[in-house]
Amino acid sequence: MEEPLIPVVLMSHTAHIRSHRKPRPRSSSALAMRAGVAGGVLGTLAVAGAAGTANAAEPVTQTIELPTLTADLTAQVAESAEVTQQAAADYQLRAERDAAAEKAAKQAKADLADAKKKAEARKKAEEARKEAAERATRTAGRTTLTTASTASTASNDAVAPASGSVATVISFLRAQVGDAYVMGASGPDAWDCSSLVQAAFKQVGVDLPRVSQDQSVAGTPVSLSNIQVGDILYWGGAGSAYHVGVYIGGGQYLDAANPSKGVVIQDLSGYPASGAVRVL
Repeated sequence: MEEPLIPVVLMSHTAHIRSHRKPRPRSSSALAMRAGVAGGVLGTLAVAGAAGTANAAEPVTQTIELPTLTADLTAQVAESAEVTQQAAADYQLRAERDAAAEKAAKQAKADLADAKKKAEARKKAEEARKEAAERATRTAGRTTLTTASTASTASNDAVAPASGSVATVISFLRAQVGDAYVMGASGPDAWDCSSLVQAAFKQVGVDLPRVSQDQSVAGTPVSLSNIQVGDILYWGGAGSAYHVGVYIGGGQYLDAANPSKGVVIQDLSGYPASGAVRVL
């Protein structure tokens, strides 16, 4: 029969020596503090472990989703930048076109104003030229008439009878100087141009038409350079005259002029006649 094995426990070489240190009593507060510290350490380790687990899991999610979000955001930013750049280019182009159009409009307005000024200047110059030409023509006509009248006045007045039909006509006309001019009137104190001439020649038995148009062709036509005292002067065309008077010599004529003047004696140089007829 085998004997049971007895376990041999190795002991320290100092195990047989008793410790001389007295065991220190452990208070309940110290034990509680140690327990609290141990609990706090374990809690801290637990929280750290949980946080570490969460932190370890989070990079997996970011690693999976972040590239997709970053790519989309980059595309959107690029697209937004392109749209903004295009809008800026369009705005600049539109601004340049507007500026060019405004400049062209201002230039066109300035050109139009300049053209109007030049046209107005040409028009005024043309009007001035025409007026000067007409003035020169009138002056030349008056000079010619005055010269002719002056040259023939002496002979015409000399051959005019001191008495007789012409003298009677002139005497009647001079007696009416100062009377009023009234269109359609026929005396004795108011006349129009043709009624005065008709009444004057009626004094010597000459029956003239009533209106100036007919009186301008009632006698023998006479050139203005050969007129004599008693000749009928007319203004306008022969057969369409609008005014008549009678030459009284010395470059003068007598007529019922207008409502403001009445019956007056006037100079031919101031209002040259168009023609003359002789009825005596």
